[in-house]
Parts: sequence; structure tokens; C-alpha cells
Amino acid sequence: MNKIKLAALLVIVLFNTSGSFAQKNPDIKLWYKEPAKKWSAEALPIGNGRLGAMFFGGVEREIIQFNEQSLWSGDNNWDGEYETGDHGFGSYRNFGDITIDFTDKSAYSNYSRSLNISTGIHQTNFTQNNIKISREGFASYPDQVMVFEYKTNVKKGFSGTISLHSAQGAISKAAINSLSFIGEMPNKLKYAAKLLVQNNGGKIRFEGDKLIFENCNALTLILDARTNYKADFKSDWRGEDPMPRIEKEIAAAKARGYEKLKAAHIKDLSSLLSRVYLNIGNADAATSVLPTDERLKKYAAGGVDPDLEETMFQYGRYLLASSSRRGGLPANLQGLWNDSNTPAWASDYHNNINIQMNYWGVESTNLSECHLPLIDFIVAAQEPCRIATRRAFGEKTRGWTARTSQNIFGGNGWEWNIPASAWYAQHVYEHWAFTKDNYYLRQTAYPIIKEVCEYWEDNLKTMPNGQLMVPNGWSPEHGPREDGVMMDQQLVWDLFQNYLDAAKALNIDADYQKKVLDMQSRLAPNKIGKWGQLQEWQVDRDDPNDEHRHTSHLFGVYPGRQISSSVTPELAKGAILSLRSRSGNFGKNENTPFTVESTVGDSRRSWTWPWRCAIWARLGEGDRAEIMIRGLLTYNTLPNLFCNHPPFQLDGNFGITAAMAEMLIQSQTEKIQLLPALPKTWKDGDVKGLCARGGFEIDMKWKEGKLVNAKVFSKTGGVCKLQNGKNNIEISTQAGKSYTFNAELKEILKK
Repeated sequence: MNKIKLAALLVIVLFNTSGSFAQKNPDIKLWYKEPAKKWSAEALPIGNGRLGAMFFGGVEREIIQFNEQSLWSGDNNWDGEYETGDHGFGSYRNFGDITIDFTDKSAYSNYSRSLNISTGIHQTNFTQNNIKISREGFASYPDQVMVFEYKTNVKKGFSGTISLHSAQGAISKAAINSLSFIGEMPNKLKYAAKLLVQNNGGKIRFEGDKLIFENCNALTLILDARTNYKADFKSDWRGEDPMPRIEKEIAAAKARGYEKLKAAHIKDLSSLLSRVYLNIGNADAATSVLPTDERLKKYAAGGVDPDLEETMFQYGRYLLASSSRRGGLPANLQGLWNDSNTPAWASDYHNNINIQMNYWGVESTNLSECHLPLIDFIVAAQEPCRIATRRAFGEKTRGWTARTSQNIFGGNGWEWNIPASAWYAQHVYEHWAFTKDNYYLRQTAYPIIKEVCEYWEDNLKTMPNGQLMVPNGWSPEHGPREDGVMMDQQLVWDLFQNYLDAAKALNIDADYQKKVLDMQSRLAPNKIGKWGQLQEWQVDRDDPNDEHRHTSHLFGVYPGRQISSSVTPELAKGAILSLRSRSGNFGKNENTPFTVESTVGDSRRSWTWPWRCAIWARLGEGDRAEIMIRGLLTYNTLPNLFCNHPPFQLDGNFGITAAMAEMLIQSQTEKIQLLPALPKTWKDGDVKGLCARGGFEIDMKWKEGKLVNAKVFSKTGGVCKLQNGKNNIEISTQAGKSYTFNAELKEILKK
């Protein structure tokens, strides 16, 4: 073979091996051998961003508990009381449930229930009296309904009753082939639900508030639930009555039929979830055949299961795509799913880390449109937050900020989180940083970011030495209130940098750019304390034996971009020491063992592991980052893979997905870093579809911990800077074109 042919062959091989290399089944499933008993620990979730449900997979009795994202008690709550009852701040509420009682009570066998997180299809299968029974359910975003199908392999397969219950006390009414209820919350929020039941074979009749089905071959159920909530301050957060819309959606879904509804749902959801593929290894044969709960137990006992880690990564993407879709509200503390009228922390929007963590991975894991509900929420909350801010800080106050907890009516509860708006502004900025949508930047992002800057222009405290400090801050949820708390300083630094980047991109407000740059340069800087730590406060009071769950003063490492090993090595070293100490691993000897078991006490929280995982990743510590993944799955993950604080909340699920992405790709600087924190346990692998700031999509393959090749797809064009170890490259790209590189980052093929 001549050299020219050999070179051509190498190019072909390298290109064909970029992307999805392993022939893994694209369908990822959670599955179990028994019906669920506990809602938060065992039931399985479906959702379309607005409607959500939890399946128990019962045999004699099937319970489907459901939610609609806008069923909230409470009101505007201007003055900040954190009363979570019917009025005041309020809380997210349980909408109701569907209960199906089957006549056949005989023994069953060959049972399995599963959730395909690639397609959003829940299935229950078993055999009873030699009859094969199958049940399916999904929540459709295209058709805005939830759909359930029950069928057998014989005629006259099943009989029973169907009930529809309101968790808010509304009376359910039965009619021919349907159940419904209409109600009104004490805050005058109207709500309604309707369940349409279609039978194949047999017959259906209604009796009282129930439907009775007899000798049916199959049943199809279509559910919609809504409120008259409208995300509009000027309309007092109220819109049209819900039932006419429900009737319309259900009629349209009925006309389409089950198979078309299912096909449209799968096409929609898989179009989002299939964008990213991850392969970090394979479980052994004995492990791969185990149900999910048994795999989790085996893993927690020290087992090796790369597939389970991959599943956890993709599960976070599934949960976000199921609870945050265009036109709706953002995912709350529980995502979308809630079975209580008194949920922990009202199932609200906590803006001192929790709602932010929900969305840390939304851009990097290629779910950009799922970011829009949070951005819309911020836009809608601005005016009520302006009012609350002026009441608290003076009528002449420019801009706005928020208290720690927020509801869907612009309400603020609990402590003032003074830099909350700066943290919100980061998300507004990040959507542009990843998409490079300058229309969005000009119309939406820039005005928000600038207004928040104006708040800080008016409220930063000038010290005798000329430095600027955030006044009366709090390092959530740790320590006293005082000036110059490091997290607050880092957040404002980040805000100012985001403003400067945005203004430069739009080439506007040159004079204000100078002002912001001056303020940023005068912010009181990060400090190294007496035992080498990154200080949490201006006063050097950090306790090296403190194991508090929050590591707020490391915001500047992640999700901020002020501290890095390459640009600020001394601060990065201090961050490492601070993080080790908070994990119960304090010691000057870097060789001190750092393990899952050594991470103790308050550090074992569902959202703490992911944040620390992401921080370790930003610091280039892949092995320590992987320990955080193992810690989350070992101590704070329930059998259905919901993360458990405790109690259950989903920021851990969303956060670990983001953190794992940070281990593989980082783009917070001008360069896109490939494999910046690859752990030894992920020796061989490949990934497809991760996104980087600047509008780039990345595929990579690695072997023995080293990059083999990478492919970059440029969505918007522009300069792309890549880095892997000591290898660097800078190229000009065209929108819509791909560029492939070898291990040395030499371009080998254009497409």
C-alpha cells in the first residue's frame, strides 16, 4: 500500500471513529421486578414539561399520581413571609390521581415495570391466569396530554373500576366514557382535570363517581389537567378558564389515536435526548442483567458499573426535558413531581443554588430550549421583584434582586439573597454564550444584565481603601451576615464580566462598559487564609474541620469563572484545600486518602456531591470528581434514581449531569478544553453532542485516558480554540460545517 492510500485510509478511519463508537443499545431503561410501594423512592416519573405523573405499576390496583406545574397556593407575597399554606408564599400542590382497580386478584408472574428514559415510555408487564397483560404510559409535549394504554393478549381480558381524585377537594363527576373535576383554590386559582376512557371490546358504564369497565380487550386513557395561571404580572397571574382548553386538547388527542400520539411523543422527546451519547465503559455480564435497584445496591457496595453512571447522566437530561419545556414554568425543587400539599421547602424556587443547579447542564448537554422556561420566569418576575426591592431598599433603588425563595406569582420568601439577581443573570447570559443568538442578547439578555449591574452600581459599599464590597451579605447557609462575603464578591465579579462580554458583542454602551470595568477592578479580591484555604469571609475565620454542606465561596471556580488552575494557581490551590476540608479530608499532606467513605457528615447531601464534583472537574481533579459521583449514588440516591437530600429533591439529578459534562469538556475560558478531568475509571470511551460556549458541538473518542480524535460542529461560525493537554489549535469555522482533529489537534478532515 502506497503512502497516499495509507494516509487517506487513516483519515477515513479517524473520521468514522469520531462520534458513537460502541454499539450500545440507544434505549436506556430503569426496570424493576416488583410494583412500587413508596412514591418518592420507587415510583417512576413521566412528564411533558407541564404535566407529570408517577407510576406505581400495581397489579390489582394501578395508581397514577399526577401534577400540573402551575397548581400553587399563595399569592404575590410582597413582604416576604414564608407561610406555605393557602395564602402568603404558598406552595406547589398535588393535583390528584387516577386509581384503577382490577377485578382479577389472582397471583401473577413474570412481572416487570420499566421506564425508557430514551423515549419517555413507562411499561408494566406481567402474566395473570395465563393472560399476558401490558400497560403503557407517556406524557406528550406535542399533544399536551398524558396517555395510558392497557391491553391483554386475549379477548375479554380484564374488568374493573376507574376513579379520578382531586387532591384539593374538588368533587369528581362521571359521564359516559369520562371523569372530571373542577375546583378553585383559596387564592382564586381555578383548576380542572378530565380523563377520557376508550374501550376496545367489552363495555363501559358510569356509576356514581366511577367508571366501570367489563370484559375489555384494551383501554386507552387520555388525561389533561390545567389551571387558569398565566405568567403575567399585569394580568394578576390569571388567564382563561382551564376546562374549555382541556376539552379541546382531549378531543384532538382522541381523533389522532393512540399509535399516532405515541409516535409523535417519541419523535419529540427522542429528538432532544438523542443529541448526546455517552459511553464510559461496560458493566460485566452479571451486573448488566440486574434490575436497577439491585444494580444500585451492588454499586454502593463498591461494585463497578459504568453503565449505571451513564444512566445517571442521561436520567438528569430526561428529568429536565420532562419538567422544563418551552412555554412553561421552570423545574422546581422536585422538578415537576409532587405528591404532597405540604412539600419540603414548598417545592419552590430556591435561588441560593438549587434552581441554578437544575439548569447548570442544560446548555452543555444540548438541551438549550429547555433553558427558556427559567429565562421566561426571570423575565416575568422582574417587575414584582423591582417592587419588593424598592420596598426593602428604598424607592430610588435601580434594578432589582430577590429573597431566597420564590413562587410562581412573583412572591419572595425567607431571607434576602442579595446577589440572587446576579446569579439569575448568569443563566440569562449563558444561554447566549452557548447559542450566540444576538437577537436574544439584544432583546432579552442585555437589558436584564445591565439593569442588575445598575443595582450594584448603586449598592456596592466603598471601603476606605477604595475597594468595593457587597454589603450585608450571607454565605448560604453558613455564617453571619456581614460585608464582603466571598460568594457575593465572586457573583458580582461574574455579573460584571458577563455584562462586559455582552456589551462588547453588541458594540454598545462604551461609557458604561468603562464604568463596569472600573467597578469590577475595585471589587475586594479573594483571599488566602492562615491555613492556605480560600477564605469564605473577609475575616479569616474558616474552621479546617468544618464539614458544612455548602461551599459557597467556591462559586468563583464553578459555576463562575474567576478562579482556575491556569490563571489563578494560588487561588485554585486554596480552593482545593477548602474543598478537601469541607469533605472531612483536611490535612496538609496531599497524599491523605480521599475516598467516598472519608467524605462525611453534612457533606453527604444530594446536591452537595454534584457541586463538588463540578468544582473538582474545573480544578482538573478527575479522580476526585468521580468520587463525588460514587458518593451521590452510594448515599443519596433512591431506588428509582431520584436524589435524596434528604428529603427527595431533584437538583442532585440535574447537577450530576452537569458535573459529568464538565469532566469531559469545559469552555468557560476562551479555549474549549477536551477531557480536562478524565478519571482513571473512564479509561476508554466516547461522547457525542456535548456543547461548548461559542456555538460549538463536540464529539470525542479517547483510549487509555488519551484523546484519539475529536469532531467539532460549528453552529454559528466563528473562531474555535481547542485545547487538550499541551496541544492547542485555533481555526476559523463556517456555520453548519464540521471539523475533525486527531490526538495532536491537527485538523484532518472537513465536512
